[in-house]
Amino acid sequence: MGKEVPDAARCSMVALVRTTAARLHLKLLPRARNTLRSLLRFFPQRYGSTTTGKLASHGFASMAAMSSFPPQRYHYFLVLDFEATCDKPQIHPQEIIEFPILKLNGRTMEIESTFHMYVQPVVHPQLTPFCTELTGIIQAMVDGQPSLQQVLERVDEWMAKEGLLDPSVKSIFVTCGDWDLKVMLPGQCQYLGLPVADYFKQWINLKKAYSFAMGSWPKNGLLDMNKGLNLQHIGRPHSGIDDCKNIANIMKTLAHRGFIFKQTSKPF
Repeated sequence: MGKEVPDAARCSMVALVRTTAARLHLKLLPRARNTLRSLLRFFPQRYGSTTTGKLASHGFASMAAMSSFPPQRYHYFLVLDFEATCDKPQIHPQEIIEFPILKLNGRTMEIESTFHMYVQPVVHPQLTPFCTELTGIIQAMVDGQPSLQQVLERVDEWMAKEGLLDPSVKSIFVTCGDWDLKVMLPGQCQYLGLPVADYFKQWINLKKAYSFAMGSWPKNGLLDMNKGLNLQHIGRPHSGIDDCKNIANIMKTLAHRGFIFKQTSKPF
């Protein structure tokens, strides 16, 4: 056992420690303040109250989410994947029978809202066995459902309810390929004499984004992208809503790797 320190000596040591700590505190505090001031001068607006207020209004107030990966150019990504009538050989015109959209937060890359409806075809109202086998959509799922015109009206209502029609909110559709918004929707709208909303006229082709990020073209679409990123495929292939979930998962993974998504479609 060591010798005990006398009370007087112990008191002197405590006093010395307290004095030293106080001096260090006085010296370090101004330095800490100066460092903080320098940081605030370096980021005058990024973390200012005005910006924080704007971000909070769009659901982006989580600092943890903001710092997890680089900020995207868009507040929201609208993931879309149509399923349409089909057969071998192909029938004409094809008609959309499943219309799903996932609203993805551009800061967190998490799904915030879902729009999902089945659509009744009118030109070829009876689904072919090939179509049902490919998509998993049976006749009872489309019979009695709204027409494309009615579904498009409900999409517009959903967009308004979600704040996506606000000019200050930047959003863009994301598809696996260009077919959905370059061919399918404008083609069917033209056939039916329906207008195409402006928000459907720009999009991100996930295949192109993936090739920019990974340096290889995904010939087999979602299957190749999931394989390239070591992701488990969600649901069944050619289910519109399941394909949307896979697209969202791939986007989140690429964003966490630092990829910034950009519009790939050319202006109409």
